[in-house]
Amino acid sequence: MNKFFESALIALSAIWAAKLRSFMTVLGNIVAVTSIIAVVSMIQGLNASVKQAILNQAGADSFNIQQFPITRSDEEFEKVRTNPRITMLDARAIRRYSSLVTAVMASSGSQGRFTYRDKSIDQTRIEGVTGDFANFSMFDAERGRLMSPTEVDTARPVAIIGWQTADRLFGDLDPLEKIIQIEGVHFKVVGVSAKKGALLGQSQDEFAIIPLGQFQILFGSRRQLSLTVKPRDVAQINQAMDEAIIALRTSRRLKPKQPDNFGLFTSDTILGIYSSATNGIFAVLVGVVGLSLVVGGIVIMNIMLMVVTERTREIGLRKALGARRSDIMAQMLTESVVLSVLGGAIGTLLGSLIAVTIAGFTPIPAAVEAWSIALGIGITAAVGLFFGLYPAMQAARLDPIEALRRE
Repeated sequence: MNKFFESALIALSAIWAAKLRSFMTVLGNIVAVTSIIAVVSMIQGLNASVKQAILNQAGADSFNIQQFPITRSDEEFEKVRTNPRITMLDARAIRRYSSLVTAVMASSGSQGRFTYRDKSIDQTRIEGVTGDFANFSMFDAERGRLMSPTEVDTARPVAIIGWQTADRLFGDLDPLEKIIQIEGVHFKVVGVSAKKGALLGQSQDEFAIIPLGQFQILFGSRRQLSLTVKPRDVAQINQAMDEAIIALRTSRRLKPKQPDNFGLFTSDTILGIYSSATNGIFAVLVGVVGLSLVVGGIVIMNIMLMVVTERTREIGLRKALGARRSDIMAQMLTESVVLSVLGGAIGTLLGSLIAVTIAGFTPIPAAVEAWSIALGIGITAAVGLFFGLYPAMQAARLDPIEALRRE
């Protein structure tokens, strides 16, 4: 270990003695690692934000049933285009036939205009729900309360609004028990949801939750419905999904050989679709950026070959005084690794600063993870080791007598 530190100190002295050349040598590594850390940090931030948004909307302890399954082509959609709409009969069938289900919520969504006195918000999300909505973790009331099952089942004109909706309509006023207009119809605000933040500049806090009966009064009863189902035990979610499928197939009188005429999703399903759609893009992006590391490594190898040529007499003298091939090789490799890691450390710092700056001034989130920092420095160490190997071997093979003769 002492030998390594000694070699590292000698390498740092050599780097400091030729500061400009050393900086130009590691410039490729600095640019590459800066790009990698910035890109990976933004990817991690985006993934975390998307995952949180999906969990906020879908819930981790439930699954969703819709008219159509996931389709990836026009041909696939044509096969399911005639699927019947989801109805309240489907919800009742699941409640009746599934012993593992504790709540079934029917819901529908649209957008509309919110008004309070002289303030209004256009194109704001409105979701109509049935009485079981309070059993799902995606609904909350940081202030006030949730709508009661009785209020929802009797279609009372009450609403829970998002944090930003409350802020834009009421400012410093207390929104609770105030009357707002949604698409011209009066609703009493009974609760305000906790702040969820934004995803790529799109607020997750502008919405209103109202009884499904009131939603159908506003937008008509033929709006698309979806069902959200909660199992009694999250560990039995797969069994509950199987029971829900059997209940729907039985209710819809599907024959054994007929395919399901509905779609069933969990938050993991949606996250899987997102991952499969983006992983390839992210891999190519990181791969392209990583190519500059190879260029940086080639530059390091060329400079180390030049260093070997410049220090031929020094190497010959060291070998004449008893230094072994392994000692010379270790010294050259240490210099190459230290030089490369120095560029990696600078690049890691710059990349982290760029990612944090972008997150602070744009809607793109970023998360600088400890593993990405370790990855950036580790990759540059590997690059220094790999591309320094040939120059180190060349130095170790020098004949001391011939080396001492050179000027």
